[in-house]
Amino acid sequence: MIKKIKNIYKIFGPGILMATAAIGGSHLVSSTQAGALFGWSLAIFILLINFFKYPFFLANVQYTMATKKSLIEGYASLGNSWLWLFTILAVIAAVVNTAAVSMFAASLLGYFIPIKLTINILSFIIIFACILILIAGKYNLLNNVSKIIMITLSIATVLAVVMAVTKDVNSTLTDDFISPSAWTIASLGFIVILTGWMPAPIEISSIGSIWLKNQIKQTNINAKNALLDFNVGFIVTAILAIFFLALGALVLHGSAYEFKDGIAFSHQLVTMYSTVIGDWSRLLIAFIAFACMFGTSITVIDGYGRAVAEAFSLIRKNRSASNRSVAVWTIFISIIGFLIIIYFASSMRTMLDFAMILSFTTTPIFAFLNYKLVRSTKLPKELQNGMFLNILSICGLIFLFGFLILFIIYRWFPFLIGL
Repeated sequence: MIKKIKNIYKIFGPGILMATAAIGGSHLVSSTQAGALFGWSLAIFILLINFFKYPFFLANVQYTMATKKSLIEGYASLGNSWLWLFTILAVIAAVVNTAAVSMFAASLLGYFIPIKLTINILSFIIIFACILILIAGKYNLLNNVSKIIMITLSIATVLAVVMAVTKDVNSTLTDDFISPSAWTIASLGFIVILTGWMPAPIEISSIGSIWLKNQIKQTNINAKNALLDFNVGFIVTAILAIFFLALGALVLHGSAYEFKDGIAFSHQLVTMYSTVIGDWSRLLIAFIAFACMFGTSITVIDGYGRAVAEAFSLIRKNRSASNRSVAVWTIFISIIGFLIIIYFASSMRTMLDFAMILSFTTTPIFAFLNYKLVRSTKLPKELQNGMFLNILSICGLIFLFGFLILFIIYRWFPFLIGL
């Protein structure tokens, strides 16, 4: 029995790592705000975002299991222009996303430290701890840490929602409250932010393919188990997004609270939840939030370091990135991310919003790259898209590019829609 459990435990790896990377900003920030601002009205939309992005995240399992190569190697096979495009976008996303998630994790770390430290010092502690864990244990330690985080986070989040459901939250409602509509042009800016990181930036799929490639080298994983790992991680991520929306809808929707900026934003989230659920839950809520963001931070720092290192290695016509190259790029991305944190120290929400909007604008490009790669690769039968997934891929591309065009019109050509 114990051996069987251990074997099942070993199956899960890259899919859970991707889930851990996804649950930070998109869930704790965007899903919570979606529930707080619009109640339950965006629940189906959040599920649709996950649904439409599914084929493009799945590409990392399909391509890597079929070829034993990463998606980045696949981009290189499409031509240098595609590889350079990925590399440039990945470097920008790496430093911005590292800064955003590390800064948020740092603000939550303050809850567990008895002395008051600045956001810069707390951010340094988070980034240094991530690098230390990655250098000390590399992939295996990251894999085990991510599984622990996902299990504890899932249990704690479900408990928090159950508590919120059983708690009378009517005391937070103002008498004259009218729930705003999410389906207006005025709400488009928030919808874009929500879409950008829901469930994660699509370039995370290329990182997932690197993790899967490493797992293939260390275990005898087959296509069936790789798909199981991916699907479990993806489904859990989507469900947790709804649970975080539920927390926002049950606890914050209709209240008089207004979201603050800087380090006060994360502390405000914890305070608002604990005020309604009970002051005793403050540390539980803080733990959920911190586990969310630390898990995202460590996987983002590791993943982008590996992805950028591999991209530049392929540009130099090398087969794969060396451990030294990965370490150098991981540290470089962390340093630049930390410098960005210093600049945005008092504007954490602005930093998060910028990172999510950046991801939103690049998402259709990465989605198209993954679609093009899967279509041009001969896949074994168990990894091929059926008619449903082919149709879903086309619908997903139409959704993502259409939404991007609408945002461009809204942002730079508002007169075209009567604004």
